[in-house]
Amino acid sequence: MQRVKKNMRPQGVLFIIALIWLISNPTFGAQDVVYKEPKPLKEVTAEAPPTETGNTGEKKTETEDDYIYDPTGKTDPFKSFITIREEQQEKKKEKPKTYLETLELSQLNLIMITIGKKGKWAMVRDSKGDGYVIKEGTAIGTNGGVVYKIAQGEVIIREEYTDFRGQKQYRDITKKTQ
Repeated sequence: MQRVKKNMRPQGVLFIIALIWLISNPTFGAQDVVYKEPKPLKEVTAEAPPTETGNTGEKKTETEDDYIYDPTGKTDPFKSFITIREEQQEKKKEKPKTYLETLELSQLNLIMITIGKKGKWAMVRDSKGDGYVIKEGTAIGTNGGVVYKIAQGEVIIREEYTDFRGQKQYRDITKKTQ
């Protein structure tokens, strides 16, 4: 005598038998076809809608629309938001740039900082070795950065950018003396 495996479940066998019966049964899922008569066609008359004539004083009927669309102050629903953003970027590009605005911040090294009674000044050197004097409010970098603060041993440059929601955000970049 052989022993029956304990892993064999009677539910699995019943499921397989039921599946084979459903597949082999030709009447399973069959429905009777019901024929419906088509609806009668409506008659359409070609009448022109009444319109208001010059000075006769006739009134407009309810079938005419009195609404006129005024697009002033509304966005164009057919204009892509990507083209709007590209137009805004082109306007920013039109502004004439100084030499410091054409350089990446990584190309500039902070050499020295002078803090005195007349103001705060700093000197940066580009990759060619030329030095430039900057103060708070000087435009610098390709991302529209401005020298935000000059402190002892460091210069903070603030860049404005627009996040994915369209809100303006600020990024602070610190350059330290070497």
